[in-house]
Amino acid sequence: MASTNVVVMDTSLGTIKIELNPEKAPITVKNILSYVDDKFYDGTIFHRVISNFMVQCGGFEPGMKQKKTKATIKNESSNGLANARGTVAMARTNVPDSASSQFFINVVDSAFLNKAQAQDGVGYCVFGKVIEGMDIVDKIKGVKTTTKGGHGDVPVQDVVIHSVRRAEA
Repeated sequence: MASTNVVVMDTSLGTIKIELNPEKAPITVKNILSYVDDKFYDGTIFHRVISNFMVQCGGFEPGMKQKKTKATIKNESSNGLANARGTVAMARTNVPDSASSQFFINVVDSAFLNKAQAQDGVGYCVFGKVIEGMDIVDKIKGVKTTTKGGHGDVPVQDVVIHSVRRAEA
């Protein structure tokens, strides 16, 4: 893949490079890149951290202030990409086509999120993978969490995303 399909996430704990997969998840990658290009993720936080599952970000600012998002997108979970450690997938509600800006990085293999094994028969769309910085993801998964504003698994100290940008070609 060309380096234009790589985004660099600068966080308060370090840098994570994510390679996107537009061949397998074209709608999702186009959506994510539109948020990246709009600098939407700047100043957002990892708002849900479950150390034996995943770290989620992309929708809240410090203080658990939810950001306004664009329209939801079609779920591309039937693309054959598995929710394995280091892969990046779209977060959504119980409604299959409800993903917008939020995504998560799998910190373990989570086959139960794949379409074939998903309880809802739909699953969660993988659209990329971490190619550098899994050590940073592992730092994030290790932070202490609490409940804030009715949300569980929220880091006690904010893990801030300073920026997400396309990598230089």
